[in-house]
Amino acid sequence: MSAFIQQLPALLGVVIGALGSYLVVVRGDRMRFRREQAARREERRLAAYVDYAQALKRSVTLTYQVAAQLGNDPHPHPLSLQEAEPLFAEAMAARDPAWEVLLLLGSPEVVERARTWVLTLIDMEQFIRRDTCDPATWHALLERQRVSRDGYYTAVRNDLALPPGHPAQWTPPMLRS
Repeated sequence: MSAFIQQLPALLGVVIGALGSYLVVVRGDRMRFRREQAARREERRLAAYVDYAQALKRSVTLTYQVAAQLGNDPHPHPLSLQEAEPLFAEAMAARDPAWEVLLLLGSPEVVERARTWVLTLIDMEQFIRRDTCDPATWHALLERQRVSRDGYYTAVRNDLALPPGHPAQWTPPMLRS
């Protein structure tokens, strides 16, 4: 028995060391799991933000093309409204699921900025459906769309802690003086 008692401190040291190692490993695994979860969540949010922007941008480009056909926009590939209608339907069909994912994963600020952007797009679509040639009104709508798009991208960058991006303001060569 005295040999056991003499070995007891060493045995306790081994047990405490093993328990400590186990706790450190478990804590490290939990921390790594949380970091990986957070990274996956960020990746999913970024994908949702990008998918929504691409879906909206497709509709915006279609409005440019129809507006060009009406004489409101200098887009080099004009489309009649009749030709664009099926493309608008496809774009909206892609936009709706992207919106739902955005609602699920997006921050409140990003969702609000996305809503502002899509409402501007809806105004653009209504304008081209009126079949009017009014370049001044069209250019005001374009500016609103650019501002709302920039607001969306700014909110996305803030939400994902990304650095500021390019303002994407440029004048097409055909409009430069």
